[in-house]
Amino acid sequence: MTAPILHMLCGKIASGKSTLARDLARLPGTVRLAEDDWLAALFQGDMASIRDYMQRAARLRGVLGPHVVDLLNAGVSVVLDFQANTVESRAWMRDILNQTGADHRLHVLTTPDALCLARLRARNETGSHPFAPTEAQFHSLSAHFALPTQEEGFHVVRHAVPDGRDRDAD
Repeated sequence: MTAPILHMLCGKIASGKSTLARDLARLPGTVRLAEDDWLAALFQGDMASIRDYMQRAARLRGVLGPHVVDLLNAGVSVVLDFQANTVESRAWMRDILNQTGADHRLHVLTTPDALCLARLRARNETGSHPFAPTEAQFHSLSAHFALPTQEEGFHVVRHAVPDGRDRDAD
């Protein structure tokens, strides 16, 4: 029996993380947990600012972290459709891993900002996403974006998205 895998996603807003997460969740024995879906269902009316998001996301992580540990320890692979864009968020994910015997992949999407912003505008216009951050919020959150370092010890899979049509892993 192969070890379950924890798939984590690092990429800016509208970089393609959720699309990749849905693709990965099609793997046998794999479930997807999407932060945006949970936050929208639980706190939609309570998130007017980035600070509100940070507080609600921390509460959600406190509840879902042990659940992810249980799933991995039961042999179920998990696609954690949560942002792994900061050292702090990746530390939370590392803590989950350390409580399991699971393998892992940190998927890093390097979508250009201009494409992310075009996608963000399009999805905001259609209302196809539970959250509609503004361009100013995109830039504010992007200021905290940090690519993973070798010292963090993750198995990184890079996905280049040069034109938005295809995604290639290294």
